[in-house]
Amino acid sequence: MIERAIEKAGILVEALPYIKKFHGKTMVIKYGGSTISDSHMEKNFALDIVLMKYVGMNPVMIHGGGPFITKALKERGKESQFIEGLRITDKEDINIVARILAQINQEIVSFIKEVGGEAIGLESVIEAQRLAPLGRSGEKIDIGFVGEVKGISAEVKRHIKEKAIPIINPLGKGAGGEALNVNADDAAAKVAIELKAEKFIILTDVPGIMRNWTDKDSLISTLTLDEVKFLIKKEVIMSGMIPKVKACIKALECGVEIVHILDGRVNHSLLLEIFTDAGIGTQIVK
Repeated sequence: MIERAIEKAGILVEALPYIKKFHGKTMVIKYGGSTISDSHMEKNFALDIVLMKYVGMNPVMIHGGGPFITKALKERGKESQFIEGLRITDKEDINIVARILAQINQEIVSFIKEVGGEAIGLESVIEAQRLAPLGRSGEKIDIGFVGEVKGISAEVKRHIKEKAIPIINPLGKGAGGEALNVNADDAAAKVAIELKAEKFIILTDVPGIMRNWTDKDSLISTLTLDEVKFLIKKEVIMSGMIPKVKACIKALECGVEIVHILDGRVNHSLLLEIFTDAGIGTQIVK
C-alpha cells in the first residue's frame, strides 16, 4: 500500500515542472471523430481536460464527427462522396452534418460536467467561405455546402479564461449565415493560431507519425517542420494523415509553439504527453 502511495507521489513530482511551465497557457485540442468510440474513453478524455483546467491551463477543445456523419448519411441511403478529401455536401446533407455535430458537442459537454468540470458548447464560431467548384481537366464539380476556414468569432476568446471549458462545434458559418461543412483539422488549427496557443494537440486513431505505418515500433517521437515536409514529399506521411499534418504545419508556421499528434484511444493520452518526461505520441517543433 505504502509503495503505491509513494509511486503516486513520484508521478505528481514528475508532473510539477510541466504544471508550472504551462500554467495560464492555452492548449487547443482537436478531438477526432474517429476517437469518439465509447463512453469509457470519453469519460477518461473528459477527466484529462478537467484536470488540465484545474491545474491552471486553459484548454479549448474542438471536435470532429466524420465517421458519425458518414453513418447517418448511409442510414438515409446516401453514400458519401469526396473530392480532394472534401465531402460533397448538398442541402439535405448539411442539415445532417449540423445535427450530428450538435449531438457530439452536447455529449462532450455532458461528460465534462459528469466528471466534475464546467463546459460550454460553442456553435457558429468558425467563420468560413463557401468553396468554388473543384475538379481537374476542365471539369468542375460544385461540392455544395462546403467551406474554407477564414477565422473564428471573438466569442471564443471571451471564454478561454473563464471557468467553463469551451467545446467548439466545427460547423462553419458563411458570410450570409449559411452552414458550411469544413475540415475540422483546419478549423482547429485556425483556433490555435488565433488564440496564440502554446500547444495544438490532435487526438486521432493512430499512435502518431511512423516511419512504417505497419510497424508501431517505428513511431517518431519528435520531428522538425523541415523533417515533416520531407516525410510528406517522400510519401511516408500520406492518405488521411496529410490533412492533419498540414494543419499542424500551418499552426507552427503561424506562431503556435509546439504541436502533438496522439492516439486518442489510449487512456489519458493527453496527460501522458503533457505531464510526463517520455510522452507517448509525436511532437512537431519549429
